[in-house]
Amino acid sequence: MTFTTNGLVCGHHHLYSSLARGMPAPPQTPNSFISVLENVWWRLDAALDLDIIYWSAALGAAEALLNGTTAIIDHHESPFAIEGSLDAIQSACDMVGVSSNLCYGVTDRWVGQSMQSHVAPSSKMSDEARRGLAENDRFLKAGGRGMVGVHASFTCSDETLETAADLAKQHNVGVHIHVAEGPDDIDAGIRLQNLAEDNWLIVHAVHLDQQIKGTLAHNPRSNMNNSVGYARPSRWAHDVILGTDGIGADMLEEMRLAYVRHREDDLTASPDSAWSWLKNGEKFFPEVKRDVVTWSYDNADSPWHVAFTPGIRCLSVVRDGTVLVEDGVPTQFDLNEIRTKAAEAARTLHERLA
Repeated sequence: MTFTTNGLVCGHHHLYSSLARGMPAPPQTPNSFISVLENVWWRLDAALDLDIIYWSAALGAAEALLNGTTAIIDHHESPFAIEGSLDAIQSACDMVGVSSNLCYGVTDRWVGQSMQSHVAPSSKMSDEARRGLAENDRFLKAGGRGMVGVHASFTCSDETLETAADLAKQHNVGVHIHVAEGPDDIDAGIRLQNLAEDNWLIVHAVHLDQQIKGTLAHNPRSNMNNSVGYARPSRWAHDVILGTDGIGADMLEEMRLAYVRHREDDLTASPDSAWSWLKNGEKFFPEVKRDVVTWSYDNADSPWHVAFTPGIRCLSVVRDGTVLVEDGVPTQFDLNEIRTKAAEAARTLHERLA
C-alpha cells in the first residue's frame, strides 16, 4: 500500500555541512558547546570555496528530495568565500528541483584570518560582517528568495545586529538567526527583543528565557548531538517549524525524534504537536502543497502512524506535473555524478582540515 502527501519542508539547514561526514577529527576533543563551534564548524566554514559549496549543496538537496523534502530554508557561512556563495547554493538547489530560501549568516567573529568566540556588543562592525550583509543585499536585490542571515548575537556587535534588522526591513523579509543555542548566547533575548519582528526565523532558542517575535525553528537531533539541552518548543507563543541544522533533511525522521524528545520531557505529549511543527513549514513555501509525494506506507499522513513506523520511504515526487523522483530514483539529474563530484570536493575540504 502507498499514500501521497504534500512535499515536506526543512525549516533550518546548513547545506555546506553535507560534506562534513568523515572529516578529520578536530585538533582537540570539544568539551563544551563553544568548543564544538571553534574546533569543528567554524574551521569547516573557513575551509569552504565556491566549488565545495556548490557540490555540498547539490548533495544535500538531492538527499532531501529523495526523502520527500521539496523545500529548504538554508543558513550559510563561508568567511573566505562570501561573494556569490548564495548563487552557488541556489544554482545547486534549482538543478535538483527543490525550492530554497537562502541567507548568508553575518558575524563579527573573524578579524583577518583570526577567529574570536565572543564579540563585545559595543564593538564596531567588522569587514566580514559588511561583506556578509552585502551578499544578502545583492542576492535579495537580484530576486533571490531569502532572508537576511545573522550567525548569533554573541558573535555580533550591536551595530551589526541593528544593520541586519534594517536591511531585512528594506527588503521586506525576516532575519534568520541562531538564538540562545548554547549558554554562551544567554543574553540573546535581551539584545534582540526590540529588534525581532514576526517574520524573523528564530533558530534553537534552547536557553532563551523570554518570548521574542518570530517563528521558532526547532532542531531536536542537533540539540541532542551538541548536548545543549531541550528547547521545549511547546512553550513558544508563535509558530514552530522543524529543521535539521545540517544533519540531512529526512523530515519524517526528524518529526519522530521531535515527538519522542517532547514525550521524554512531558508524558502527556502526543505526536500531533511534532506533526504540526512539520506542517508549519508550508507557510514559507506554499508551493509544496501542490507537490505530490508518494510514500511506501499507507498512513503517511497520520502523526501517530508516522511516529511509530520507522523506515517509511519516499517512492516518487511530482512537482508541477514533472516527475522528479520515480521508484526512488531521481529523473532530472544524475545522482552518481553528484556523489562523485561531492566526493572529490569532500577530499579537498578534508585535506584542508587535516
